Amino acid sequence: MSTYPNAKVEYNSLYEINFDKQFDIAFSIGVIHHLEFPRRAVENLVRAVKPGGRVLIWVYGYETNEWIVRYINPIRRVTSKLPIWVTHLLSNLFTVPLYLYVKLIPQRHAYMKQISKFKFWHTRSIVFDQLLPKIANYWKREEALALFDGLAVSDLAAYQVNENSWTVVGTKA
Repeated sequence: MSTYPNAKVEYNSLYEINFDKQFDIAFSIGVIHHLEFPRRAVENLVRAVKPGGRVLIWVYGYETNEWIVRYINPIRRVTSKLPIWVTHLLSNLFTVPLYLYVKLIPQRHAYMKQISKFKFWHTRSIVFDQLLPKIANYWKREEALALFDGLAVSDLAAYQVNENSWTVVGTKA
């Protein structure tokens, strides 16, 4: 017997979800920015929601992450193709200077302040997460909103999170 009889967990690709007007809310946190066809995934989320339901996505923001796009994306092109154990090893090498930087130098950026409180292993997990995926899109506010262009969504709004990402929320018409 389930603790939540109305809840059901399904593992599937956002490209392949096949729901039509079935949910009050559909959300994707930390997935859309790693997809080759992000718009297709957003369309599927919108289709899955009932009229009046909400759709929410959280994606990497370009603003204040320019340094990642400039320096980490080229490295990611290599590390995403390596055996995972090699990428794990390399993430240690990249974590040491980042960890020292956030611990020794007072941070002004909200996300860097947050990272400065993390233990080494947690910071290393973030670095590993940046080196592993083949695709990592970083969108400006307008670009994140544009993922919903032409879809039956109203009251669309984008909220900046930690000065480095966007949460986009809308209501299905």
